[in-house]
Amino acid sequence: MLQPIVITPSAANRIRHLQQKRGNPALMLRLAVDGGGCSGFQYKFSFTDARNADDHLYSADDVSVVVDETSLEFLSGATLDYVEQMIGASFAIKNPQATSGCGCGSSFAVG
Repeated sequence: MLQPIVITPSAANRIRHLQQKRGNPALMLRLAVDGGGCSGFQYKFSFTDARNADDHLYSADDVSVVVDETSLEFLSGATLDYVEQMIGASFAIKNPQATSGCGCGSSFAVG
């Protein structure tokens, strides 16, 4: 059974900031998984104002994240966060299905 995606307050704040910067409060963050990267799969982030028929919608703090059905199979139960470090800031995924990952945090493998 597929589990929901958890959106941390930090991720929600960043999504809200980007909505405001783009002047469109209806924008949703699209989270997807694509083949490639140094570990086999990679996370992809983009903004959209439209949902596809196979999208699952997750909301927190008045922001929304959409994930397509295929990507959700790899992201079930994951947590979307936004982290700020000395080397930069970015969205980060804590994925319970990932068996390994790369140093950049954008690529992962499943067992």
